[in-house]
Amino acid sequence: MAKADIMTIKDASEGASSEAAVAAPKRPTSIRGLADLQTLVSLSKRRGFVFQSSEVYGGLGSCWDYGPLGSIMKFNVKMAWWKSMTRRRDIVGIDAAILMAPMVWKASGHVDGFSDPLVDCKSCKTRFRADNTESYLTKKECPNCKSKDLSEPRQFNLMFKTHMGPVEDSASVVYLRPETAQGIFVNFLNCQATSRYKVPFGIAQIGKSFRNEITPGNFIFRTREFEQMEMQYFVKPGTDEKFFEEWKTTRWNFLLKYGLKAENLQFHPHEGSELAHYARAAVDVQFKFPMGFSELEGIHNRGDFDLTQHSKFSGKSLEYFDEANKEKYIPYVIETAVGCDRLFLALMCDAYREEVYQAEGGAEDIRVVLGLHPEIAPIKVAILPLSKKEELSAVAEKVREELAQTWDVTYDETGSIGKRYRRQDEIGTPFCVTIDFETAQDQAVTIRHRDRMTQDRVPMTQLQSYITEKLAKWS
Repeated sequence: MAKADIMTIKDASEGASSEAAVAAPKRPTSIRGLADLQTLVSLSKRRGFVFQSSEVYGGLGSCWDYGPLGSIMKFNVKMAWWKSMTRRRDIVGIDAAILMAPMVWKASGHVDGFSDPLVDCKSCKTRFRADNTESYLTKKECPNCKSKDLSEPRQFNLMFKTHMGPVEDSASVVYLRPETAQGIFVNFLNCQATSRYKVPFGIAQIGKSFRNEITPGNFIFRTREFEQMEMQYFVKPGTDEKFFEEWKTTRWNFLLKYGLKAENLQFHPHEGSELAHYARAAVDVQFKFPMGFSELEGIHNRGDFDLTQHSKFSGKSLEYFDEANKEKYIPYVIETAVGCDRLFLALMCDAYREEVYQAEGGAEDIRVVLGLHPEIAPIKVAILPLSKKEELSAVAEKVREELAQTWDVTYDETGSIGKRYRRQDEIGTPFCVTIDFETAQDQAVTIRHRDRMTQDRVPMTQLQSYITEKLAKWS
């Protein structure tokens, strides 16, 4: 791109209704982060990120629909994760079925052990988990009404049970999978044989999972239907500790790359009773959500438990033959697992900011910005004709059609240019392209940058290469 053709100009005052870019961008007097989860819930509904499922019928508890912008952003989150895994030379991807043979879940331990202790309050009829409810653990009282008239804890299996076929009996029972990992384990030999990969190698999957949670909540943090992104990395016994540490670093760097702040992340190692019976080691990457630090991603050294169990219950050997050393062994597994919905929420939380400006008369003017990484942002470019007149809209539509071949774009011609900028800031759009009355004369457009609010005058012939270059250099 010929830099001489690019002219940096001054941006308009964000709060002004003027259509002309004449004043330098003001500096905010302060910047505020996300204060509470409800603020994000409101923005998500207002801008089309996330809606309550079945809202017209009063909603269905802890089930959510992703709207026009949310569905694009969720796809972008999945693609960022997918590329980080499957574009390596040692990881393949699969898409296993949701419904699996019931014995899969017997072998994995889910039928007998995938449960939470459930307590009923006899006074207010509230149900809650006994193992993580502070009022119950410390005072043996209901978290809702403080009554001590409670039932004894009983184990509640979290799997959704259904039936396959025309007859509902014990032989037709199947389960909606509570995790995606088992689909990977039972396909270990299929993937190894067809890819011809040698240990160490991984199998990645993105897919729906279902858990009949006792206490879901906190928006999309904990839901009964969710999407998991899991990778199982198969290694030779004795090398597992090394790969466990490597994957901790790899996953931490991924989260930083896409916009999570280091100060809002921490490792939480599992120790004692917190460590699953099958795990040799486990650590959570916790994120500081508005309700405090909570699990975002799990990294586990699962040993040989899973393949050994499926070998035992299926009667088929899942041993790996190491041709170089002429030996057979059951590989150990290093697992990384992150909920797509939960990562979506974390990215929204860290991206949200309120820039406070001093307006006329001393009032506050607040610019809400979603500072999303461009790969995650649902819309990359907004096309904004300065007026609805045909001479501008025709050019703007042509620009939209050209850019839409490469990126997700939007077209907005309603309201003042300042208000339109604000709308795009609130949904995280990195660039706004304004077509004005000078465009016909100089064949150039104005590109406005979300974070700096600076503007560049760019020839239309260089528009695509300009945006491509800026996106490639994004930090």
